[in-house]
Amino acid sequence: MFVALLSFSSCYNYKNLRLLQENNHSLPEYPKNEYSDYRININDEIIYRLITSDETISKLISPENGGGNMQNQISYRVFPDGTIDLPFLNNIAIAGLTLSEASLEVEKRFKELIPDAVIKLSLSNKTFTVFGDAGSGIFPIYKEKLTIFQALSMSGDFNESSDRKHVRIIRESDKGINIIEFDVRPKSIIDSKYYYIYPNDIIYIRRNFSSFYKVNNYSALLGVVTFSMSLLVTVLNYNK
Repeated sequence: MFVALLSFSSCYNYKNLRLLQENNHSLPEYPKNEYSDYRININDEIIYRLITSDETISKLISPENGGGNMQNQISYRVFPDGTIDLPFLNNIAIAGLTLSEASLEVEKRFKELIPDAVIKLSLSNKTFTVFGDAGSGIFPIYKEKLTIFQALSMSGDFNESSDRKHVRIIRESDKGINIIEFDVRPKSIIDSKYYYIYPNDIIYIRRNFSSFYKVNNYSALLGVVTFSMSLLVTVLNYNK
């Protein structure tokens, strides 16, 4: 009984919990993958900025874009048909495009009204979500190419009980919802297709099932064993 208890109540093997491991043949080896820019999805919220030498027209068409405060700017939703309606312009298809590509498409339409128009588009919904055994919350994507490590550090990092072997990301694309799963421990995750976080990503860190039997240190393990022995002695005496 005690041998079984010891085997189940073993302490965490911190060697197996380490990140950026090298030369560990039990871990997967992920190939390098070129970073691809985020592509606009249905229901994304778009903010646009019109730049022109004619300040009167600029204020008339986009008065909300003055001041540079994103919180005060009006966002425009991408409709289910993949289009967006902006002031004086209707039905511009931008779903599936990068922000740079979409900016050019919108700019072409504006140039029909304002020859020197320059358009800059950005997302107002640049956030990701974390839940599970590594904290929880909705966090801003404050930079391009935000990594999985930076994202998890914002939520509070892994717990000892977190399953690092089966990290999951729920990601939307123009082809639907994908669930990607990976082991976050090998160093080869750097610059792999699992390394970067995109807007609207949902990161799920599940609790390792075996952690139910784990203790953090040998003092705690000794306490578990002592309590179990005391309980066994009490039961045996009671039966007598």
